[in-house]
Amino acid sequence: MDIREIQNLIKFVAKSGATEVKLEMDDVKITIKTTTENDAPETTTYVQHLPVGQALPQQPAAPAPVAPVAATPAPAAAAPAADENDKYITVKSPIIGTLYRKPSPDKAPFVEVGSTISAGDVVCVIEAMKLFNEIESEVSGKIVKVLVDDSSPVEFDQPLFLVDPS
Repeated sequence: MDIREIQNLIKFVAKSGATEVKLEMDDVKITIKTTTENDAPETTTYVQHLPVGQALPQQPAAPAPVAPVAATPAPAAAAPAADENDKYITVKSPIIGTLYRKPSPDKAPFVEVGSTISAGDVVCVIEAMKLFNEIESEVSGKIVKVLVDDSSPVEFDQPLFLVDPS
């Protein structure tokens, strides 16, 4: 279940007038509680991702030798990608919230791949608790990669952009 489906579920529950909804799927457990105080609706949502071990039945011990053989190529393939990104500086999220790459829906994004930025330039906006926080770059350089989609939830210290400082 992706974040848009969860947001739509929250909106649906808030409009329906239900006070509590619980939804359990294979690896996700969602509880939505709504209460009204002074005619101002308040929605509380809990999303719990269950560990893979709880969501899937136990596997027999026989396939264990196959896992190391399959896992061996993955680190070798990941190593060159990590070396490529080592020369770039990562702009990370300073807060938890919803990232917006544009100042408003009808405007152009703050930065695109190939944009040259200076320290202090606004690279995105993160909405947290109904406040829009401008996120400024701490480095100068060229945007090499955008790591987060517009209107996506972000966590603290999550990588947002890769910047080439040269």
